[in-house]
Amino acid sequence: MTGEELRSGQVAAVAGVNIQALRYDERRGLLPEPEPEPDRGPGGYRLYGEDAVTVLRVVKAAQRLGFTMEEVARLLEAGRHRHGRPIAGLQERAAAKLAEVNARIGDVTPTAPLCRPQSTRVATT
Repeated sequence: MTGEELRSGQVAAVAGVNIQALRYDERRGLLPEPEPEPDRGPGGYRLYGEDAVTVLRVVKAAQRLGFTMEEVARLLEAGRHRHGRPIAGLQERAAAKLAEVNARIGDVTPTAPLCRPQSTRVATT
């Protein structure tokens, strides 16, 4: 591997996820599982490149935005095989998800004042 190699605990900590999330993403194929040597250290520890942190952060951010794991997997796969060419339908899918997220924001915005503690609400009388 080129660049700095990180153990699984280090990758998880830097990405802001736990080890179980890292392993789950490996099982789902979102994050390639390190093969035996040379992607493992002398003690058999899994070693990852810095790009693993980026992948985990993208997965986490996409989940927060409401992407399903299947959608995240398709987006990551498309990104891996892009090679400078546009991916058919990728921009449309992203735009549709953005519209969905904006609709959710619109749905919850009117209720935001009701979620504040009583002492911080502005009187409307």
